[in-house]
Parts: sequence; C-alpha cells; structure tokens
Amino acid sequence: MNRRILLIEDNEQNRYLAGFLLQARGWEVVHAEDGPTGLSLATEADPALILLDIQLPGMDGYAVARSLRANALLAGVPVVAVTSYAMPGDREQCLAAGCDGYIEKPIDPDSFVFEVERFLGADS
Repeated sequence: MNRRILLIEDNEQNRYLAGFLLQARGWEVVHAEDGPTGLSLATEADPALILLDIQLPGMDGYAVARSLRANALLAGVPVVAVTSYAMPGDREQCLAAGCDGYIEKPIDPDSFVFEVERFLGADS
C-alpha cells in the first residue's frame, strides 16, 4: 500500500510537526514549501494523499487545489486543506476549490494523524 503523503506547507515549524507526527505512524512525507513545487512533486511522488496549506506565497492553496484537480493523473488522490483560515465560509471555499476535506490549524497533535487517515479509508 502507498504510504506516501505530500505536504505543501510554507511554514517550517508546521512542516516539522506534521511530518514528525505522520512519520511516527509509518508515513513517508514528501515536503514542498510552495505551490509550484507541490504541483510538480504531486505527479512525481505518487502520493496517497496531499495535505495543502491555503496561505502559501505566490500561488495560494485554492489555485493549487484547482490545478491538482485539473490533472487527470491525480484525480483519485485526496486533497486535504490544513489551514488557519477558520472564518465562516472558509471551509466551503476550500471544498469548492477541489479539496476533499479541511483540518484547522493549529493542528492537534493527539488527533491530527487520525484526522488525516480518515480521508484514506479503512485500509490506512
């Protein structure tokens, strides 16, 4: 089974924490610091799931999500927004851009991996 997750996140501390928690559960984490890098890694890395920050420099997460959804090779890969955007309508905007789910920051170290794995179904 594919145990690779692509994390598109510009904040080094957020990348470290999410990566640490996921790797502790046996996931391989591929990191991208911005949208264009994430888009290129998405096709190269063959991830089981993509975690996407919305507040990215240059190309925001909404544009990244739309580009991911436009790529037929990635059609079956769940994309989950991990974002501090928590105002009314932000979740809906993430879903409208093509994300399959939404996890609010700051992430909860006790439940984060469980929240991520639920987007992968029971076989994770």
